[in-house]
Amino acid sequence: MKLTPVGVDIAKQVFQVHWVDPQTGEVVSWQIRRATFLSHFANRAPCLIGMEACGGSQHWARHLEQMGHQVKLMPGQAVKAFVSGNKSDVADARAIWTAVQQSGVRSVTVKTESQQAVLALHRMRQQLIRFRTMQINGLRGLLTEYGEVMAVGRAALNRAMADVLARLEARLPTMLVDTLREQWQRLDVLDEQIARIERRLSDWMKEERACRQIADIPGVGLLTATAAVATMGDPKAFHSGREFAAWLGLVPRQTGTGGRIRLHGISKRGDVYLRTLLIHGARSVLARAKEPGPWLEQLGRRRPHNVVIVALANKMARTIWALLAHGRTYEKGYVSTRAA
Repeated sequence: MKLTPVGVDIAKQVFQVHWVDPQTGEVVSWQIRRATFLSHFANRAPCLIGMEACGGSQHWARHLEQMGHQVKLMPGQAVKAFVSGNKSDVADARAIWTAVQQSGVRSVTVKTESQQAVLALHRMRQQLIRFRTMQINGLRGLLTEYGEVMAVGRAALNRAMADVLARLEARLPTMLVDTLREQWQRLDVLDEQIARIERRLSDWMKEERACRQIADIPGVGLLTATAAVATMGDPKAFHSGREFAAWLGLVPRQTGTGGRIRLHGISKRGDVYLRTLLIHGARSVLARAKEPGPWLEQLGRRRPHNVVIVALANKMARTIWALLAHGRTYEKGYVSTRAA
């Protein structure tokens, strides 16, 4: 059964829908209010619905799939290539309708609410860490105005802060010293909030079999395991581990013409957060491993240190995909063989 392609440009209140009637060939471009969006598709035959992967798209995709429709979420960068003329809701919906019919356009996996919840915890934890860094830098900047300079690091700040505030009490107004003390104590509140999120992630990791499968990979800890499982969604959406690593931006960027191909640095496409976790995990393996292995030793003699780190992160990403896609557990020294 051939599904009718439909392009949907979602927004907060008004959605633009574009399709071509398969019976009459009429081009239909409608505006649908948010409240009636799902009811419009509830009474239609199964369609191939294309949407940009943006805020709210996962929510609508889950509901549409429950109605029997096939949903393809596409990166905005891929859809932009099909926009002709000035940007508008009508032009965007038409571009999405065109893109959803192209076989070469990459799609984003529709995630479950549980996977999205885990990613939300990661985003909130990341935001709290950013707030904590801003708070520390703000305190250091204010104290520098009064001649109080401390060593680098959170531990050095905690060691020196009590004595600094005691010295400032004799010189500055009490209202300022009390406020500085409150802002310093607020760091402990942020620490506790971050720790609570990490405990919740740890509880989910114990319940999720996929997280336990990849947790034994060197360099993959709590954050990387939970983020990888939630970000990947369905591992079968990727044809190979290399495709997953390329999706994360851990492969060289290529340019070429006339049959000559040039390799550059890593492309840095895809999910920045997960790529950062993998690279940090690879860096910790190289720094702490007593026996890094012959592959890493040979690569380290030929390539710079940071290149070795990214290569190991690439290998970790491919290993994560292989374990999740084939339902295997990690085996140290395992050598894959091509099927006969």
